[in-house]
Amino acid sequence: MSDNIKNTPAIQTNIHKISRFGNITLMVSPEMMAEAGFEPADVILVRIGQHEMEMPIGTGYNDADSGEPVCCLLTGPEYGPGWVVLAINAGNMAAEMELAKVVMIDDPPGYQLVWEPDIDYSTSVCLSMVQKQGYIDEYRMHCSGNTRSNDRNDYAALSDEAYANFREICTSGMARGRLYRSSSPVNPALNRNREADTALQNAGIRTVMNMTDSMERLHQYAGYETTAYSAFLITALNMEMDFFSDTFRRKLTEGFRFLAEHDGPYLIHCTEGKDRAGFAAAMLECLMGADLSEVIADYMLSFVNFYHFSPGTEQYALIAAGNIEAALAKAFGTDMKSGDGRCLAVCAERYLRKAGMSSDEIQQLKRCLG
Repeated sequence: MSDNIKNTPAIQTNIHKISRFGNITLMVSPEMMAEAGFEPADVILVRIGQHEMEMPIGTGYNDADSGEPVCCLLTGPEYGPGWVVLAINAGNMAAEMELAKVVMIDDPPGYQLVWEPDIDYSTSVCLSMVQKQGYIDEYRMHCSGNTRSNDRNDYAALSDEAYANFREICTSGMARGRLYRSSSPVNPALNRNREADTALQNAGIRTVMNMTDSMERLHQYAGYETTAYSAFLITALNMEMDFFSDTFRRKLTEGFRFLAEHDGPYLIHCTEGKDRAGFAAAMLECLMGADLSEVIADYMLSFVNFYHFSPGTEQYALIAAGNIEAALAKAFGTDMKSGDGRCLAVCAERYLRKAGMSSDEIQQLKRCLG
């Protein structure tokens, strides 16, 4: 055996858990990865049983473009000793690697796993080096996963609304005071729920499209019944992160129907108010006639609020292109070269019809928003 092969970093472990989004947490820590010779920006090969996939190492899910895989080294107080998570940005890693199907259910914990044959928690996982620092240029441009804090003191320059990622959507064609987006007003995980709950109360919200929880999970949050949020009309959709699955499209249109059937002002939220809520907001913005620059500006404001990104920078443009532009291009089946609002409106309406909404339902939704 040559020295090069003998010294190539490799580590063998097992699956610790699979989340309801299909993210795969391994039984290894970021510290153990470092000791084995792995670091962010390396490109590795992941083999689980007979299934394998090549991916970069990063420090957050957004270190890869929408639909692309990444091995995340997650550190910080919320992760304890740290997690190593295999994920697809806006996708489902477990399904993509053909390991297990994640079936969303109403009962806690909100999902169940259906394993593929010969795969379970005992299946061996092998990580091996493909190219040392082979993702360095992309990583430097993407890197955002290690800059978000859940400490209010770290965002002293932001208003409570901006800290909670709460804002009105004011793009072309959208009536004022009709549609808002936010991080979760009830989930305390990001330490933004109190600010979000106050903001939606001040905005006079009446109807809520919750993309992340089931109704059962909502009532498990401490103090839920005392929130302003709990008094609103809520559809709790318990949605996955794979924007392009049939289930996601079905639940997205279910949520839009709920908005159209009830009075506004409306709130759309997930956990951060960035990914699922960002995609839903972008779809409605396109439907109502916004051009691509408006959609990007609203979407990227979440990255400004969370990660302090600066508009006009190369990193800002890269994140926009790799996330919302890429997601809409895939959803609409177009290269997005034309950012004209009329073109995007046609694409959005076609997407919603294919997803199951009738023309009458779409027109009613537009009347509610415009």
